[in-house]
Amino acid sequence: MPLLLGAAAALGQAPWGLFPLSISALVLLFGVALRTRGQWQSFRLGWLAGAGYFLVSLHWIVEPFLVDLPRHGWMAPFALLLMGFGAGLFWAAAFWLAHRLAGGHGRAGRLLVLAAALAGAEAVRALVLTGFPWALIGHIWVGTPLAQLAAFGGPHLLSLITTLLAAACLWAGPRLWLAVPGLALVAGWVWLEPGAAPATAAQAPVVRLVQPNAPQDQKWDPEYVPIFLRRMLEYTASGPQVDLVIWPETSVPWLLDSAGTTFSTMAQAARGAPLVFGIQRRDGQRYFNTMTVIDAAGLPLETYDKAHLVPFGEYMPLGELAARFGIHGLASSEGGGYSAGLGRAGGPQPGGLIALPGIGQALPMICYEGIFAEELHSEIRPRLLLLITNDAWFGRSAGPQQHFAQARLRAIEQGLPMIRVANTGISGMIDAQGRVIGTIALGTAGAADFALPPALAATIYTKSGDWPALMLIVLALLGGVFGLGRFRIDPSTDSA
Repeated sequence: MPLLLGAAAALGQAPWGLFPLSISALVLLFGVALRTRGQWQSFRLGWLAGAGYFLVSLHWIVEPFLVDLPRHGWMAPFALLLMGFGAGLFWAAAFWLAHRLAGGHGRAGRLLVLAAALAGAEAVRALVLTGFPWALIGHIWVGTPLAQLAAFGGPHLLSLITTLLAAACLWAGPRLWLAVPGLALVAGWVWLEPGAAPATAAQAPVVRLVQPNAPQDQKWDPEYVPIFLRRMLEYTASGPQVDLVIWPETSVPWLLDSAGTTFSTMAQAARGAPLVFGIQRRDGQRYFNTMTVIDAAGLPLETYDKAHLVPFGEYMPLGELAARFGIHGLASSEGGGYSAGLGRAGGPQPGGLIALPGIGQALPMICYEGIFAEELHSEIRPRLLLLITNDAWFGRSAGPQQHFAQARLRAIEQGLPMIRVANTGISGMIDAQGRVIGTIALGTAGAADFALPPALAATIYTKSGDWPALMLIVLALLGGVFGLGRFRIDPSTDSA
């Protein structure tokens, strides 16, 4: 039962988007929690529910292991089970803590503590062990007007609102009281609806997004490398001249210092527009996953080295020990892994920005970095967010769609347009309120031109980060323990 409820709660995530089902599953799960006796029973309930949630929402985690099936395929089921039941421990801790703090309280106090504890556990999951804020509970609102609340408190505010909504529905029960959370949801929906995207100004720069659609098992194959490169050059040179061209992560298959005449060929295809692309860079024995900008002459203007690497993907924790057993990072260079760049503080421009000639400064992200909302703050406000990625590792299941949904949330949080260019998709232009201006579909090759939407004023989240949401979580937790826990305001005679 808990495993199934957790699985149902995951169906609010992309690509399903069934947020009413997620809320309903959380309501039922909280109801089971109220009837649970004992801290370790609560722990087990949360663990199984969390495992169900993550086994469904993160089922795509097996895809990277299927790229080289003979070598890595045996790891796929272990990766899924470890991810599901490992991440489920955060939910287990939340349910255990809620029972310990409010097990003897009334219904309202217990529900408030549980809602706050679960939202807090999701926030902790986003930070510990380098963090993994993928499929946060609050992500179910991406694509709805309620996602606009991320501009005030980021993803953790959305998670807290989700758990509080479920708790309020259970507290109200099938009575007139249920109208309270229902009306609040409707009012927020109407008030936050951003409407259609306004027309872009005539003088707005035009950006060309190039998506080669190189499957991961062919991407580095010497027979296919020239095919994909030629494809990107043709897309870059076709159509009217634009102000900026962007290729995806590691789209140039040579090292930065040994690309030969490739850069000049790329610059010719771009016809004077600066070109942004992903490439690998070597410094002595160290390799970096890099974003580079070249000018009309093919000369590098800016470089940004990816700072937040994927554990077990781009580097191996305890790598030397793991290498003895033949285990290397799946996406790493030469099997030895990447080194982390200097990050925002040590970037090429103040705040880790890169300059795009004729457009302004962009905050660069490479793949995985786009899921960390708390890391996208800069001393100087950029003109746009720029993300290049290779989602071919995620296959064509839920992974790329969830990754794209998170890019929409980053745009809302920062009040900045987001340009996202992916190897196999989804590439797209997103405006500063998370509206999708246009995309290149998953699993297709092509190019698309989009006018760059305007940036909005700095949001509250841009200025304050996660602190307001984290403080609200703490206040809700304390309110459940010391406030509602001392007196009963239940709308029924049930004091469970």
